[in-house]
Amino acid sequence: MPPRLRKFIGMVMLVVFVIVYAFVAMVIGDMTMQNRPTGVQFLYFAVAGLVWTIPAGAIMWWMDKPERMQARARAEAEALTRRSDAE
Repeated sequence: MPPRLRKFIGMVMLVVFVIVYAFVAMVIGDMTMQNRPTGVQFLYFAVAGLVWTIPAGAIMWWMDKPERMQARARAEAEALTRRSDAE
């Protein structure tokens, strides 16, 4: 898959995921946290506000994967070329 297409698909997935996640976390928080103490509410929304970064990071890793692999392959090829030139 071309890198530009992968990044476009990843961007769309990321935007949809963040919107859906925020809505679901908000609804769960609203339904379950209304009668809870303030500290419990704070803890829930703090954790819910940070957990989305794990799947978002996985999406970004997937978007960037081919470029990292190509860069690593280029670096290895350059190292081999330098070794052959030195011999």
